[in-house]
Amino acid sequence: MSVCHHVRVPSVSLAAAILAGGRARRMDGLDKSRLVVEGRAIIVRQLDALRRLTPQVFVVSSDAARFADLGVPLVPDALPGTGALGALYTALISARADWIVVIACDMPFITAAALDELVAEAAGAGGDGAWARSARGVEPLFACYRTAAAARLRALVDAGERRLAAAGGVLNMRDVDIEARVLTNVNTPEDYARVQ
Repeated sequence: MSVCHHVRVPSVSLAAAILAGGRARRMDGLDKSRLVVEGRAIIVRQLDALRRLTPQVFVVSSDAARFADLGVPLVPDALPGTGALGALYTALISARADWIVVIACDMPFITAAALDELVAEAAGAGGDGAWARSARGVEPLFACYRTAAAARLRALVDAGERRLAAAGGVLNMRDVDIEARVLTNVNTPEDYARVQ
């Protein structure tokens, strides 16, 4: 069943996924999604923003027990051991929609407005989607993808690719400038101290 959401373009069927499968080595294995920022766990903050876009929200993770309390569907990695690129592929094939917003589980300041802008740019451009661009480059895990692009991601994974950045070589993506704070992520204890 498709879910319609009105953006600045004709309505599109939209899903959203949080990728939460990483091992958080730089955080000594702490679950980054559960770090508390401004009184609430990062993943709870994210779910609030994503549910403003679409009711079809799920988490990609092979550790169902970690997220059982959130009341959202859990989707295990379709291609275990293939890193974030495999998780992105899993998100695209699991969505029952034409488009999917995909975010990393360690971004505490995402906003529905910024995501809405991505969706509008993606659906209005006629390509495979849109992703944020920051001073670090493109952000494949703050993006909106056409789910029909999944086969090209699968071909990358099957060829042994694991780097998310490689998606840019096979997808026609539009770059969108997003406020730097929205793209803040928590990868290290120092990052976490900075956002507190």
